[in-house]
Parts: sequence; C-alpha cells; structure tokens
Amino acid sequence: GKIIIGRPLISMLCPKNSQVAPASPSLSSEPDWASVTLGVFVCQGCSLLHRGIPHISRVKSVQQESWEASEVELMATMGNEAAKAKYEQKVPAFYYRPKHTDCKLLREQWIRARYERNEFEFIEKQEPYSAGYREGFLWKRGRDNGQFLSRKFILSEREGALKYFSKQEARDPKAVMKIETLNATFQPAKIGNPYGLQITYLRDNSTRNIFVYHSDSKEMVDWFNAIRAARFHYLQVAFPGASDEELVPKLTRSFMKEGFMEKTGPKHTEGFKKRWFTMDDRRLMYFKDPLDAYARGEVFIGSKENSYTVLPGLPPSTQGYHWNHGITIVTPDRKFLFACETEAEQKDWITAFQRVINRPMRPQEYAVEAHFKHKP
Repeated sequence: GKIIIGRPLISMLCPKNSQVAPASPSLSSEPDWASVTLGVFVCQGCSLLHRGIPHISRVKSVQQESWEASEVELMATMGNEAAKAKYEQKVPAFYYRPKHTDCKLLREQWIRARYERNEFEFIEKQEPYSAGYREGFLWKRGRDNGQFLSRKFILSEREGALKYFSKQEARDPKAVMKIETLNATFQPAKIGNPYGLQITYLRDNSTRNIFVYHSDSKEMVDWFNAIRAARFHYLQVAFPGASDEELVPKLTRSFMKEGFMEKTGPKHTEGFKKRWFTMDDRRLMYFKDPLDAYARGEVFIGSKENSYTVLPGLPPSTQGYHWNHGITIVTPDRKFLFACETEAEQKDWITAFQRVINRPMRPQEYAVEAHFKHKP
C-alpha cells in the first residue's frame, strides 16, 4: 500500500544523517528528494540531474509525494552509505569529485559515471582517462580571430606533455604544454559554451591560455580527468614520499577570483584602464579581454612575512580612476593601484588577496617570485 513519507521517516532512515552526506557533496542536512530506484537521498540540484537519467533513477519528493512500502524498504536497506560502497568502490584518486558549486557538466557526468556507466565498479571502463595517453579533436578558440576550429590534441604521460596540431597531417605540434605546469578549469560562462574548458600552462614563465570545448559532455570530462591523471602521475614521481591526500589538491585548481578592475601604471600618473583580472594562486594576471591568450601583465602576490600587504582605498593624491572602490597592494618593490566598480567587488578582491598574503610562502614559491623580479 501507499504511505506518506516525511521528516520522521528521514530521521528513521538516516540516524544523525550518516546515510545522507556521502552520495551528494551538495546535500543539506535534511534532504527533500530521493531516488527511489537507486535508494539514495539527493539535494534539489542533484534531483534535477537525476531526472535526466530516468531509465536509471526515478526521483520523488520526500515531503509532497506518496510512497510505496517497497520504495521505503529500498531506502532503508540501501541508503547513501551502502550506495557509495557499491557505486564508488574504485574511484581513482585523481578523479574529480564535484562540489555543489561546480558547473552542471561536472555534476551531471559524476552522476552518470556512477549510476549509468558503472565506471567505478569496472576498472576497464576508466581507460579513456587512465591509460596515460589520449588523443582526439577539440574545438579550440583562435588566438587572433576568436573563431573555434577543430584541432587534434594528444596527451602523453610518457612525453610529459599535452600537444595540439593546427593541421591534421602536421608532424610538428603548434604548441607543447608541459604536464608540469598544466592546469585545466571549466569556464562555461566565460567561454560561452556549457562544456568550455580553459587550459593554462607556463611558457617562458608567463601564463598562456587556451580555450576548448567538445560537443560531447562525457568526452570533455574524460579529457579533464585525463589531464588530472597525467598531473597525478607526474607529481608522484616529483614528490615520491607524498600521500594521495597531499597530491590531489595540486592536480587542477579553480581560479581564486576573476573579474574586471581598473588599473594604472607604475608611476600612478597614467589614467586608469579597465582590465580583466584573474587570480591564480599567487599570480595576479590582467588581460584586455577575458579570452586573451596572453596576460598583459602578471603580479606576484607574496606573504605578509615578505612585506606584502593589501589595503582598501587609494593614496590621497591618486587621479584618473572612474570606479570609486580602490585597492592598494603593497609589495617590496612598488605599490599596485586598482579600482572596483562596487563595494561588494572590492570586498571580494580584498578577501582573495588577504587569503594568499596570510599564507606563508613555500620554498618553490621563492623561485617564482625571483622570476617575476627579473622579468623585463
């Protein structure tokens, strides 16, 4: 027979919420949805994604729908902990587990990988991103004209590089990106494509951006995890004593903050110009356009122990800015002056700068700082 489920039944099925949290990193303490075919509680955001795989997952509201006794029984016998043990038994350490703040693509493919493709029950299904070699075609944005053109990409752990070729028959790659400095982060809004990926790497110690996408969502996430796998194996060799827990946060990183600010030059007498800024760990880069291949300039942000500070406002004599919410970054060599359009933006940028400045510098970061000082 049918019974109504509500909060009391959640408490009964999930003592102290122990069965809830793991299956969905975005789950609040009291979930409102459940997959009655998989036997897991999900948050509202994930419930919408589960609806995209109706042949695998049938979603019901905990509060507003009536339930069959058999569905309640499945929830009681399965639950999120048991589902995790079954569907996530062989997740590679490098595989990206999305958070609720991540883009829809990552969250949806994580659900499909577990429940539709059973990728973490059968290791052979992980071959597209675990093999150490991957090749295929991606749409890449042209540096000068902004057009997306199909380009062949090869990722080779043996060669320690990701390469792409501008012509199908070309023997020599157009660019060789060393795995050592490679990063990848999904940027759907910025690129204007739901599967848009920004890849960055260092060339002559300057950051270079490329923007790519693939029309197939699984293909794009497989590329992302293949890059993470290559980085993981590179770092295992570079840091032989390090644990997986220490290495995984270093595989790929999202930018700490991005957005428009105004800036002026080193003399502080030039007019302020609007630029797109990207804060990538200790590198603050600025671009004329968010999709530029190269930064117009990069600023190294050290730690407070090394005389770096961030202050709200601009020096009293400053002129030529259009936005009223100033920020001054003091480094051992000079002051950098920026202006934000709103107070909220100013606060966000100061918080991001402060987070980096409050963190002591690692030994390898001193070498990076020295490179910045010797840049022309």
